[in-house]
Amino acid sequence: MIELRDYQIEMLDRLQRTWREGKRSVMVQMPTGTGKTVLLAALLRKLRNEKIVELKSPFGEVLIVAHRRELIEQIKQTLAVFGIDGVVVESIQKLTADEKRKEKDEVKDKKEKDGIEDENEDFQLIVIDEAHHALAKTYRALWERWPKAKFLGLTATPCRLDGTAFTDLFDVLLQAKDIQWFIKQGWLSDFEYVSVQPDSEEMRKVRGLRKRGADGDYQTKEMATVLDVPESIEHLYHTYNLYARGKKGIVYAIDRAHAQHIAEYYSAKGVKACWIEAKTPAKERERLVREYREGRLDVIVNVDIFSEGFDCPEVEFIQLARPTLSLAKYLQQVGRGMRVSKGKPFVTILDQVGLYQTFGMPTDNRDWQRMFLGRVAGKGLAAGEGRPLIIRDEVADKELLNLEMMHIKRFNESRTRLEVFLQNGRFGIMCMGHVTCSPQFRRIQRLHRSRYYALAVYDGTKEDYTTVID
Repeated sequence: MIELRDYQIEMLDRLQRTWREGKRSVMVQMPTGTGKTVLLAALLRKLRNEKIVELKSPFGEVLIVAHRRELIEQIKQTLAVFGIDGVVVESIQKLTADEKRKEKDEVKDKKEKDGIEDENEDFQLIVIDEAHHALAKTYRALWERWPKAKFLGLTATPCRLDGTAFTDLFDVLLQAKDIQWFIKQGWLSDFEYVSVQPDSEEMRKVRGLRKRGADGDYQTKEMATVLDVPESIEHLYHTYNLYARGKKGIVYAIDRAHAQHIAEYYSAKGVKACWIEAKTPAKERERLVREYREGRLDVIVNVDIFSEGFDCPEVEFIQLARPTLSLAKYLQQVGRGMRVSKGKPFVTILDQVGLYQTFGMPTDNRDWQRMFLGRVAGKGLAAGEGRPLIIRDEVADKELLNLEMMHIKRFNESRTRLEVFLQNGRFGIMCMGHVTCSPQFRRIQRLHRSRYYALAVYDGTKEDYTTVID
């Protein structure tokens, strides 16, 4: 039997209290890796004994909706651990297809296959997993189809890239503590963040992306044209080889061809790697994931498959090879590596496309309530804007890759001696936590290694430099 953690108990109590106060539709926000599915299972167990939602039978009037087969299987496995059966767990695609068939079916009392009953099925509770997708037309139809049911939405990222509010569907947002709190409490893994320099060739490519897709994010075709090239893939491998060789990880690619090219290059270098995408046959996907969990594969290169719902605590590195403007996508991707696992002191995040310049760190405080209300879009700032970031010295003898990679950490994590920080795309200098040189330089270069710390700072207009010694 799984015991709930204190924060899960607190959220469960808040949820029940909100329903008792008369709210019909509730969205719950909890960071990736903190146990939203476990919270759901515990809720369903309580529904047998407490009249929070009026159920005629233990679980027979509960519908759980997800959008990927991996999510559905994970939910079913968690419910089985809690001894819960009889709940309908179905994909939104299957529900939509069934509804279309019913509209054409002249026999109204005909029962549908696969556990989905006819249109008179009376669900009292409908749960939407990864509820940031709920604004889609297919999800909205659930509220119309079951007007008397209570709704529960679960998500780590209650935001939309276009800034659309969720208030048409959900009455209230219940927000958990932030990621930094969960790391301090030991419920999420700490992280090492490595990224490209803001003046690197890769960042120039990303900043040059001009076209947008229908969802407002970067256009896939343009991203692939610019980044699915031999020199960029080689740079991906060299970064992995330097910072994460031998570790288990996930790479996020742009499209099918990009994923295939990365996996083939890694494999040619002796890495046990494979690639996977939405059109990969179900049995093949299951086999590859099983081999990954069993250690027969070290790296899975994927295309938007493991952004949500993939539960593998042993993930030791995340490599971001796909630019995005979506805050939800960014946090969902890095969150795959932040589950705690024995023997994993931290997860290494290899940010090859400078997403920290767009979104800041995974641990930055975010106003989910304003995003839920549609007052702030879940869209990143222009590269380099936002809160300042400390540039961390390299450890041991690791050298920067052609001066294009750097360690970074959050602004408030270090307050000793000389520090370089980045803000609004320019470098500045701090000493003992105080800004001694405002962020005005386009490049700062370490001149040599000695008992002194010497930097050359360039203002971008001339090659003269200032030497700073610590």
